[in-house]
Amino acid sequence: MSDKTTIIVQSGDMDKLYSALIVSNGSLAMGMDTSLFFTFWGLLRLKKGGLEKGPLSKMNFLGLGKMMMLNRMKKSNVASLDRLMSDFKELGGKIIACEMTMDIMGLKRSDLREDYIDEYGAVGTYIKEARSSAITLFI
Repeated sequence: MSDKTTIIVQSGDMDKLYSALIVSNGSLAMGMDTSLFFTFWGLLRLKKGGLEKGPLSKMNFLGLGKMMMLNRMKKSNVASLDRLMSDFKELGGKIIACEMTMDIMGLKRSDLREDYIDEYGAVGTYIKEARSSAITLFI
């Protein structure tokens, strides 16, 4: 088993995406190889202009909760999702987009931020990553 982290990003909720990116950036900063496998609603966050669009998982209140949370995060100097994603890519993180989800949701590669995506794959791609990982998470 290698010094590696693999995370399935299944949720497109803003707070869960923050969790995935914070943990993955922490893994990269500690010298671990890190892969994010985006599937289902998580994959929608990789659409062009989609990174910041997810609702809160709890207490969204038609978007009011998200606005309040973003305001509190700004006051606490929490990095934006865009910044966390940029850091992830700069630190050498790997993003895999689920092809099965793309088929199910009618997404084309041209719909997605191809500058984020390193590989397109299916469950076998994820299993290969996870098999050699010390840490695997589902968010």
